[in-house]
Amino acid sequence: MKTSTDHDHAFDRALDDSRSGAGDLGNHAIDEFKAGRLTRRELLRHASVLGFVLAVGGVGGLIGMPRNARAQVAGKPGGTIRVAHLTPVGAVDPLTVTDAAGLALINQTGEFLIDDDGEKLTLRPALALSWKSNDKGDVWTFKLRDNVKFHDGQKMTAKDVAATFNRLADPGSGSAALSVLKGVLSKNSAKATDDLTVEFHLDAPNGNFPFYVSSDNFNAVILPANFSGTYEKSFMGTGPFKFEKYTPKVGASFVRNPDYWGEKALPERVTFAFYADQQAQLLALQGRQADVMGDFTVQGGVSVLNNAQFKVLGVKSSAHRQMHMRNDNAQFKDKRVRQALALAIDREIIVKGLFRGRAQLGNDSPFAPVFPSSDLSVPQRKVDIAKAKQLLAQAGVPNGFDVTLTTEKYMEIPDLAVVIQNAAKAIGVRITLKVESQELYYGTGTFGKSDWLDSPLGITDYGHRGVPNVFLNAPLTSGGTWNAAHFKNPQYDKLVADFVAALDVASQKKLSAQIQNLLLDETPVVIPYFYDYLVVTRANVAGVRFNANSQLYLDRATISG
Repeated sequence: MKTSTDHDHAFDRALDDSRSGAGDLGNHAIDEFKAGRLTRRELLRHASVLGFVLAVGGVGGLIGMPRNARAQVAGKPGGTIRVAHLTPVGAVDPLTVTDAAGLALINQTGEFLIDDDGEKLTLRPALALSWKSNDKGDVWTFKLRDNVKFHDGQKMTAKDVAATFNRLADPGSGSAALSVLKGVLSKNSAKATDDLTVEFHLDAPNGNFPFYVSSDNFNAVILPANFSGTYEKSFMGTGPFKFEKYTPKVGASFVRNPDYWGEKALPERVTFAFYADQQAQLLALQGRQADVMGDFTVQGGVSVLNNAQFKVLGVKSSAHRQMHMRNDNAQFKDKRVRQALALAIDREIIVKGLFRGRAQLGNDSPFAPVFPSSDLSVPQRKVDIAKAKQLLAQAGVPNGFDVTLTTEKYMEIPDLAVVIQNAAKAIGVRITLKVESQELYYGTGTFGKSDWLDSPLGITDYGHRGVPNVFLNAPLTSGGTWNAAHFKNPQYDKLVADFVAALDVASQKKLSAQIQNLLLDETPVVIPYFYDYLVVTRANVAGVRFNANSQLYLDRATISG
């Protein structure tokens, strides 16, 4: 019988065997691991980002594993998988989609260059077979899979990939991916050098760039260069399912793609019926009208948690809520006021109460515990009512103040708003709640623009990302497109730029500690928790795969009995 020591020696030998193909950055990561400055998980994850395969066999997990070798089959192939699904908020289109309901529909037919492996945060080849950067980290080269066809019969080439990303990076296209790509990739900076090779010439070095072109960037579905028209009429893509029917506000269906480049889908068809809220979805599951539902929350769904008829599946994630306080607003201009409100909140009670423990504590920065770059030695902020009152007095508001908190009706957010309202009472801050539909909150609302960007106090949902880069940039840098806090701090901007440019995890972790401490001091936002992403299936369903970006992979799903 092999001992853990035997496995450690085998792992070390495998690392030495990997050095020849790892390059300078890969060898630096191996050296950091052997010096005890990187964990095994961090090393494996870093290898997947840099695009080299560690020769570690079973020890290395899924790195380099073919895309379709990810799920075991437990039932008979064929039949229909029925999904009880939230109604998409707006038009379903890879260029503009931002809501979770739209993402799961798109990824039935659409595919990405790379797949983000959920909780492990490792990257796996999909439409791209390999990738590597130059020494500086500002040019990344991707080699594509051959013999891939779009559903209309066109062969996918590097021109399609370049056109997709140049469209996403175009400020005039209406692209929702600009929140990810702004300052990273400019229009016309993706270039096809031959039919199966794409080069990305970045605006600046970026050590995590492969995540920007993976399923982690949910807008980055590869479309034909000549694609035009309304996406909802074709759901054009390269994936294991093809479009059958889409009816707004009603549902959608997709059928097995017989010409798929990989292993063919097991179900003949997948159908999505749209519902207004989780309670309606759960009723469909309980009434045997559906087999699967994504985006499950504990609130209102306790009845299925310990019910043998259902399976609740989950992964830890970086998905969270941000309570922004406008730094240019008279009430929140003094950071001591912002710190006081943050200290009034009992995060442990929220995790236990709202999530039944299916969440991790947040520390008012985007560095989730799931990120290898997070420095978990930074002290955790805890509830401290006495300190909060003292800070308010020092800021000249010993008796508190009145303010309206504006937010969206989505998942557990209204409940969180009530918890914060009650917590604030303890320090004399009197909060009036204004809970709006998502359309109003993100559309043209009370303040003339989007309420989430202009309200003095608000709570906004942030979906999962495999690296913290987008969370660090879009909501918090001085020119960030999602900067609802109106936070402007040159020191922070510089630290984030350095973090993004860092090519090794050790440097990223050192910078993350500085960023975390700066944000704890300034407190432009409160991030009380990072919640697990949950999916519910009926007990006889197997093979459903998913990630924390609300993307459902149903091509290996089966039903038994």
